[in-house]
This record gives sequence, structure tokens and C-alpha cells, in this order.
Amino acid sequence: MALLPLESISEAAGQALLDLARKVILSAVEQRPSPSAEPIRKRFPYLSEAGASFVTLTLSGQLRGCIGTLQARRALIEDVAENAYAAAFRDPRFDEVGADEVHALEIEISVLGIPKTLAVSTERQLIENLLPGVHGLILEFEWHKATFLPTVWRQLKDPATFVAALKRKAGLPEDFWSPAVRCSTYETITFSEKR
Repeated sequence: MALLPLESISEAAGQALLDLARKVILSAVEQRPSPSAEPIRKRFPYLSEAGASFVTLTLSGQLRGCIGTLQARRALIEDVAENAYAAAFRDPRFDEVGADEVHALEIEISVLGIPKTLAVSTERQLIENLLPGVHGLILEFEWHKATFLPTVWRQLKDPATFVAALKRKAGLPEDFWSPAVRCSTYETITFSEKR
């Protein structure tokens, strides 16, 4: 399965994915069958190529759910639909999205490029290699693993703060470092509802 290049995804296809994500969540809240992705698949056949995505839900500017995949294992259109459902109903940090919230949700979809391993042995090297606003970061150490999407740079603009917060998210102390830490960066293309 070939990975879908980010630059091939049009704005119209991104808006179609956002529409699908909203319909998936609304159908689940209303206990109706999930919508068919076939009309979108016919209009944008390349969305059937492998892709990895994150779906982020916000309510009144506050995070309400965010679930995604780091590796492309299925068609992008299926990945978005599954992650939309999971962000609304399976994010362990939040209760399930309720009928009273669904219409006020704002949905954002980030499609991930292929992660690239960073050969760094110090935290300073990591920080110097990050491109704020561009790079998403995956940090791994033993069983600890976490990622921040490039959109997180909106809140954490300083690379040192970005890395410290990601370590905390991974369950590691902010001042922790080991040469055994594994880091990968990736880029995304992001589509947001205009609300």
C-alpha cells in the first residue's frame, strides 16, 4: 500500500474528509448507521491510498478529544472516519461527546507525512533540529511514547517548552534525558472547519 503524498490532497478533498468526520460523529450520537464514504471515494479516488491522520475536536476553544495514527495502515478515508469516531467516543481523557455538544464541536484533521528519525544524542541537538510550526514530534523511551502535532506549536511556541511538555505527556520528567531517547519528526497538512 503506497503512502499518499501530502501535497496531493486538495482543499476540496480535505473539506470532504471534514464533512465525513462530522457525519460519522453525528450518526453515532443519533444512533444511526455510519455514513457511506463511497461518494467521497468516487470524487477523490486517491483518498483510498494509505494515510495516517489525527482528528482533533474542540468545544469553545478547549480540547474535547484527539485520536490518531502515526503509521499508515489503511486507506486515509477509513483512517479519518475511525479516528473521528474514536476522538468523540474513545479518548480516555474525556467523556463521550453528547447530543448537546455535537453541533458546537469544531473538527480539525491533520494528515501525517512519513516520520523521519532524528539522529540526536542530546536534548540540545533535538531542540536545535526542530522547526517550530512545521515539525510534529514523536518521542520514545523504553515503554514511554508520545507525540505532538505541528498544531501544538500554536500554544507552545518555544522548542524547549515544546519538548518538555511532550516528555511530560509521555510520562517522563520534564528534565529527563537519555541518549536512548528516540525522536522522529513529521509534517502534516491540516484541514479545519470554518466556524
